[in-house]
Amino acid sequence: MQVAQDKVVSIDYTLTGEDGKVIDSSQGREPLAYLHGAGNIIPGLENALEGKNEGEQVNVSIPPDQAYGQRDERMVQPVPRAAFQGVADIQPGMQFQANTNAGPRLITVVGVEGDQVTIDANHPLAGATLNFDVNVVNVRDATPEELSHGHAHGPGGAHH
Repeated sequence: MQVAQDKVVSIDYTLTGEDGKVIDSSQGREPLAYLHGAGNIIPGLENALEGKNEGEQVNVSIPPDQAYGQRDERMVQPVPRAAFQGVADIQPGMQFQANTNAGPRLITVVGVEGDQVTIDANHPLAGATLNFDVNVVNVRDATPEELSHGHAHGPGGAHH
């Protein structure tokens, strides 16, 4: 069966950065299952997998505009330490989920000085070209429940 809109696709993958270092991999875990066409994975990878068959190997380099976008320096800004209630020791590198006008967003602390904490709300992989080595493990029709929820269920998929 071919990868197409509304199919549940299971993939084994290794993601490397421009330096060749592994960023993420499904090795040692269940294959990643996603609902094709529902925006569950980055657009560039979804486009690269369109029309592929079970057992096919795909090696693709995804530019930032088809992955997590370009870095936006306006998303690096100081906020008052008081915004981190209940966190006694704030250190650079710590990550928090913030509720924003655009929905939940992962922020990273990049500096702490006095009562000011500098945060970066860019995705950690913003601005990066991503290299995927993917094996299409399985392709199947999505269930009505998966279609209504907008994601795959079961091994490698979303868990409620």
